[in-house]
Amino acid sequence: MRRFRTIAATSAIALGLTALAAAPASAFTADVSQDVGEQEYVVLFATGTSSAAAEAAVTAAGGTIVTQNTDVGVATVRTTDADFAAEALAQGAIEGTAQNRVIADVPDEAVSGEEAKKLDEAEAEVRAGGGTTPAAPAASAAKKGKGGQTLTAEPLAPLQWDMQQIGATVDGSYKVERGSSKVLVGILDTGVDGTHPDIAPNFDAKKSRNFTVDIPVDANGDTIDGPCEDEADGSCEDAANVDENGHGTHVASTIGSPINGIGIAGVAPDVKLVNLRAGQDSGYFFLQPSIDALTYAGKIGVDVVNMSYYVDPWLFNCSSHPADSPEDQQEQQTIVKAMQRALDYARYRGVTLVSAAGNGATDYTKVISDAGSPDFADVPGEVAYTRDLLDPATCTSMPSEGKGVISVSSTGESKRKAYYSDYGNGYVDVAAPGGDVYDTAGNTRDISKAILAAYPQALALEEGAIDEAGNVLVDGVVKSCDAAGTTCGYYQYLQGTSMASPHAAGVAALIVSKYGIPDLIRGGKYLPASIVDARLRQTAVDTACPTPAAFTYTRITPAGSTLTATHTCEGTKAQNGFYGNGIVNALKAVGR
Repeated sequence: MRRFRTIAATSAIALGLTALAAAPASAFTADVSQDVGEQEYVVLFATGTSSAAAEAAVTAAGGTIVTQNTDVGVATVRTTDADFAAEALAQGAIEGTAQNRVIADVPDEAVSGEEAKKLDEAEAEVRAGGGTTPAAPAASAAKKGKGGQTLTAEPLAPLQWDMQQIGATVDGSYKVERGSSKVLVGILDTGVDGTHPDIAPNFDAKKSRNFTVDIPVDANGDTIDGPCEDEADGSCEDAANVDENGHGTHVASTIGSPINGIGIAGVAPDVKLVNLRAGQDSGYFFLQPSIDALTYAGKIGVDVVNMSYYVDPWLFNCSSHPADSPEDQQEQQTIVKAMQRALDYARYRGVTLVSAAGNGATDYTKVISDAGSPDFADVPGEVAYTRDLLDPATCTSMPSEGKGVISVSSTGESKRKAYYSDYGNGYVDVAAPGGDVYDTAGNTRDISKAILAAYPQALALEEGAIDEAGNVLVDGVVKSCDAAGTTCGYYQYLQGTSMASPHAAGVAALIVSKYGIPDLIRGGKYLPASIVDARLRQTAVDTACPTPAAFTYTRITPAGSTLTATHTCEGTKAQNGFYGNGIVNALKAVGR
């Protein structure tokens, strides 16, 4: 996930490892023509506030509503009043405010260089060398599936140790349940390449939406998503079948790549995939797009959503940390309340909520530090600062710690908890394969121990992973073509809890497919999220803490450096801080 939850999966090749229907796009816009001093806020209204009362309250506080989500009582507001936040809280109809990610006017020369896509250590390890990409394996023998159909393992199936770990194979769950086209899985991410040949057959273009707009630069003039004119479509408003980061496409592929003779198969290869873009190309995920995407998911009958990210700009939203100003404390409280409303809205309507646990290698149930928040410049000169002694009782990361959300930790090929994965007894609900490039006999880096899934061809070309003729130029990228050799797709290795979460989401989609009933209101299938959650946990494979419980990870880098870290697992075999209720299992989840 991006440096924490999203693993803003991006190829470091180009970066050099430097660090509801027709719903309107989010107001997280990059309006570089606006006057300096103009700001935007996400405003949370008191429960039951009418649209008229909401507008009156915003006007009285000195702002103007730009967009409004009446389903959860949230609006994006624009203002030039420096005291807007304080004046808004004086209005009885307004419960809280949070600064929106609006960009102040900056000179054109500030927009230069590579996009500042976010990489955390776990992501960077995949692209830093060490380990050669395995050759594409030979075709596998055909198997009989549900209904007597002949199933043949996909060409790259031998490279999918992750699917073997959870029983999602032609010998496993594919023979019993491959998912239903009536089940919708929403990908809240950086977008999905709906044209990728190993996604297109299952991609629901009609229901897909983009809830955000690319941001050229931040308030300090630092490049974020890059100039709009450099976009493939020449604008900052991407179509709903585009992913210019690669993260969302990888996630979608893990969940639902079809069995079609190309590349890989996902956990649930027959479900429908819906792009609910809430993240920037750069890997930032802000409040309003997340809220709008969740609300939309609840409206149209999405059955499962995957959220491999945290809501920026705060890694942890603390209600009363002494290092934060009263204004920042209020903003963080608003983010938690607003996100929880959206999560509740979606879950109440049958949406199972699945989230990555994070890549910080920390125990969420203990006192920890946060040295990276706020991670986005709202106003010129703003920088992150260190907040020590964060109390888990008063500091919340969203959405993974939201009520009703299934938090997923990451395992490596040996089933050990990945070295980067966050953990904590009572925080982690289940575990799933997310990759660990150091889970090797000699503790040296091996790219093939990460997770292989779809890679947008246009992005691969832009990042220098392939040439104009389609030849692969780097390790960590694999090409696969159909039997005729006329249709080819590209795949990349990534690791993170961002890669673990979609495995759990895919199993949840299988559960809805197998046990869901007809949704008479919105069509498709329906199964209460609480039942999906219970079945996912019940069928997860109990996995005990290591012995000793204080496990020391050793990593030997290609440069010869030896890195060590010790994580302590607490709990029982049935429930512990590394694996929650166990490692998800597709075959057990759908039964026999």
